[in-house]
Amino acid sequence: MHQKIKILFRHRSMEMGGVEKVILSLLNNLDKEKFDIALQISLYQGELRDKVPSDIRYIKNNRGKEDFSENKLIKPIQLFIRNLKIRILNLFPSLADKIYLKEKYDVEIATSYTDFGFVLNSSNPKSKKIGWFHSDITFPKLQPIVPKILSQIPKFDYFIFGSQQTRDILVETYPQLHLPENKVVLNAIPIKEIKQKAEEFVPDFETTAPVFIAVGRLHSRKGFHKLIEVHSRLIKDGFRHKIIIIGDGEEKENLENLTKELGVENTFVLIGSMINPYPYVKNADFYIMPSESEGWPLIIADTLILQKPIISTAVGGIPEMITHRENGYLINYDSEEIYNAMKEFMSNKELVSQIKENLKNSEIQFDNQKIFDTVENIIIKLAQK
Repeated sequence: MHQKIKILFRHRSMEMGGVEKVILSLLNNLDKEKFDIALQISLYQGELRDKVPSDIRYIKNNRGKEDFSENKLIKPIQLFIRNLKIRILNLFPSLADKIYLKEKYDVEIATSYTDFGFVLNSSNPKSKKIGWFHSDITFPKLQPIVPKILSQIPKFDYFIFGSQQTRDILVETYPQLHLPENKVVLNAIPIKEIKQKAEEFVPDFETTAPVFIAVGRLHSRKGFHKLIEVHSRLIKDGFRHKIIIIGDGEEKENLENLTKELGVENTFVLIGSMINPYPYVKNADFYIMPSESEGWPLIIADTLILQKPIISTAVGGIPEMITHRENGYLINYDSEEIYNAMKEFMSNKELVSQIKENLKNSEIQFDNQKIFDTVENIIIKLAQK
């Protein structure tokens, strides 16, 4: 029997997000006969922190915010101590590895650009290092750290892109960049699981008007502030509808304040984070994604599988999944275009019926086994070098 290849995934935390779902799908599906797998997280926090499979070695460097005291005097002290510890461990990565890892791995994987440093600064010079990139390198808010990302990419032994568009934009924008051996690997979609979860309950939308749903972190790049303004305008123009956003994040207070300011807090509802958003997606009339930037968003694939008509900005890998006016509706990151698309979905029954008809074959484009086989082959070949 061949000795198993030891793989270490390194990641910051397990907040609800696309990258975290990719990690879980790999941890659940990579062949345990071939691989001995570990996941190391810097912070043991997030909605998905307890979803890691039990047969995976789970290394937690620091406690999560969920484990801290609610006492207003104690909590800041706990946070200060944790931040100090994180800084020290970042300065001395070999010390962190000595304390937490206690063993060497054949392959180390940085699951997102925020984890590149953890893997490249590993105390094990012999491990093969894989970088995974899901982002648009030209996104404005990424610019302050782009020089650092560009300096890190050539240091990897292998590089994986989450979508073709992510790779194309990087190569077009920085043609002189030396890319290591690389491949585009799309995210796997647990089709059966999504369909089962979508049947778990039927949400009460408390309206007879059309319902638009969106799932995502409440971050400025998700475009929800723009969506609130468009929603308010549509309501004023006589297009009754409701928008429900599932997710949490730093923009929550700003978004809630904007809904109150525009008087739409009863029709634009932020319901917080949810482990299973699929019944909402399945039972809503439409899905909407007004993002300024995306990689290859899993939720778009999930929504296609649930055969729900989608309005989405044509960013990241989304045009690789959606063909305009065939199985969805693509727009630019522009208020006028969001307005017109939503208005058309609410008034053009023929278009919506045609899109729904085309969505019946949406599963065909997602071949999970092919994705897992590709990742396994990359790891095996790399480990053998």
